Amino acid sequence: MTALDHAKKLVSFDTVSRLSNVEISDHVDAVLRSLGFETERIDYEDRKGVPKSNVLGRIGPSVADGLAYFGHTDVVPADDWKFTGHGPFEPTVKDGRLYGRGSCDMKGSVACMLAAVATLDASKLQRPVYVVCTADEEVGYGGALQVVERSATYGEIVESRAHGIIGEPTLLEVVHAHKGGCGMVVTAHGEAAHSSTAHGRNANLDMIPFLGDLKGLHDEAESDPQWRNDDFDPPTVCMNIGVNDHTRAVNVKPPQSVCTIYLRPMPGVPGAVFRDRILRLAERHGLETQMIFEAEPMWTPPDTEFVRTMLDLAGREKSHTVGYGTDGGAFTAVERKVVFGPGSIAQAHTHDEWIALDQLEKGTAAFVQLIEHFCL
Repeated sequence: MTALDHAKKLVSFDTVSRLSNVEISDHVDAVLRSLGFETERIDYEDRKGVPKSNVLGRIGPSVADGLAYFGHTDVVPADDWKFTGHGPFEPTVKDGRLYGRGSCDMKGSVACMLAAVATLDASKLQRPVYVVCTADEEVGYGGALQVVERSATYGEIVESRAHGIIGEPTLLEVVHAHKGGCGMVVTAHGEAAHSSTAHGRNANLDMIPFLGDLKGLHDEAESDPQWRNDDFDPPTVCMNIGVNDHTRAVNVKPPQSVCTIYLRPMPGVPGAVFRDRILRLAERHGLETQMIFEAEPMWTPPDTEFVRTMLDLAGREKSHTVGYGTDGGAFTAVERKVVFGPGSIAQAHTHDEWIALDQLEKGTAAFVQLIEHFCL
């Protein structure tokens, strides 16, 4: 099967993160085993009790080095899908593109890796090839964290110092660093009542003072040079603030007010500083806080031998940084890793998500080249 064949099959699974990804994990597991991989499953339930599954596979001898590919099988929602002729989980080829939710981020990349390993003669492998496909990357790296905590295969990847490839879309540019992530929810509790009465308590009135202080912290993060890292664009922690009282009627005092906060810490700019200051602010205002997830920034020094080798293999002159995060923020123990995969991040998460067919072809060829270099 070609990468396009694999990608069309993968896209056909509705794996929005709020749903289970067990069915697609069964499929990836079966494909890997058909190619001679030994596989491991790390199953769990997310915070809402939805079954999730991670698949890890290895082929080749259990020795040092080798290559470890990391992908994910969940996707973002497609409620605003553009096309009426086909749905987001009906893969459609048109004008040199494969359309469908996840085609770019990142089932196209996983498809390229499956197509690449299918070309191998396993008997000639001198070092192992690992393929890891996680759940919940799009909603806080929950699958990757389960893998880190529980997987024997991941332990082997770390112990053997395998070369890590986070296969997110980079147009096959080499990315040596990305920002981390920190998500939290702050909640003010009130008591619902008709707004014409003196009864109840509007939760927003408890939230508003906190938001004023949070705005000051946001502005400091954007303007104070000590919190900048000019290796990134934008060079700040990009504190994103959302507010919702979830009350549908204008004449009801909201019994709750919810603030969501997403930080993107950078190497040399510890996100823990802002996290702790936000937590102290919430405590001072008497609000409830919940940490949703935390992931470290990814940083591989650009002058290392591994990055230079990747640049040579990819035919690039310079590696880059990106502002988004990946499972690489959870896989911190993998010493040598870069982000490198087909497709453009500009097409990810869009209402008409697609990946160019030539990127699927180039991605397959690139992954074959990496396997040949690091494992044959």
